Amino acid sequence: MTTMTALSELTGDYVLDTARTRIGFVARHTMGTRVRGRFDEFEGSAHLDGGDPSKSGARLTIQAQSIQTGNERRDEQLSSKFLGAGDHPAITFTSIAVDQVGETAFKVAGDLAIRGVTKPVAVDFELTGAENDRMGDLRVTFRGGVTISRGDWGVNWNVATSAAVGGKVRLEFDVAVVRQA
Repeated sequence: MTTMTALSELTGDYVLDTARTRIGFVARHTMGTRVRGRFDEFEGSAHLDGGDPSKSGARLTIQAQSIQTGNERRDEQLSSKFLGAGDHPAITFTSIAVDQVGETAFKVAGDLAIRGVTKPVAVDFELTGAENDRMGDLRVTFRGGVTISRGDWGVNWNVATSAAVGGKVRLEFDVAVVRQA
């Protein structure tokens, strides 16, 4: 994908293209190994204002039970014990501010809710492309991430897992959105 020359050309309302979006994470496990995973069920929308990015905003809803790490037993434990998906089925992010920090770099501040606990986070995003697809729809892509302390949201199972699983989790976003007519 190529980036358009003017951000103002991107202004509009968008929906998340779930087939071309990846929402993932990386966490440290015992002995320095890393566990990588993703969420398979999510939806979201955004308003992009290319003329004044501070007027942009986004929202994202992730289904906690859709967590995938390639290990069915671990996925069940993460979903039920760590994320409490039975009582808190959705993980949500709602932006409250967007700052342009470089030519194609943005800091998106917002409220992240996990396990019924809402805390502020600031996610760094890079505009990676924009083009019209085969159907003539404008598709815009971003890549971003943020490192959080899972304890701030009560994401833990028991004392043993507090020691076995690192306290920091890297959230990774490869996002594609499609402008609505």
